[in-house]
Amino acid sequence: MRRRNRIDDAIEEGRIELTPLIDVVFVVLIMFILIAPMLEVDNVKLARAGHREQVEATNMSSLTIHVHENNTIWINKKQVTPENLFPVLKALKTKNSKLTPQLFQDRKAHFGTYQMVKNALEEAGYDELDVVLEPSQ
Repeated sequence: MRRRNRIDDAIEEGRIELTPLIDVVFVVLIMFILIAPMLEVDNVKLARAGHREQVEATNMSSLTIHVHENNTIWINKKQVTPENLFPVLKALKTKNSKLTPQLFQDRKAHFGTYQMVKNALEEAGYDELDVVLEPSQ
């Protein structure tokens, strides 16, 4: 009789209760099914630097920065070298401190060019930057 008790105890120890785990998985699944349709992911495309007329600018700023596909930088329709970027932005900031720059970045331009423009704007004292995106269709 003693042997039978030890065998029964060993069998009982080996069992794992899965009911709470299954309940939690079903609750998470139901929550995902209910919340997923409410999540809306926008498909955002960058505006092409040469097609400004397609984009409605929210702020009528006189400081527009275009970064073209070949990574050239244009400020107010004048080409600027990376070395002259900071001095030009600083001069425009001192001339009119209320300007909010608008950046038109071509999607084929390097991210490093965007980062360089953003850093130069921060160093020149600009607090805001409007990155103009192509509207989704």
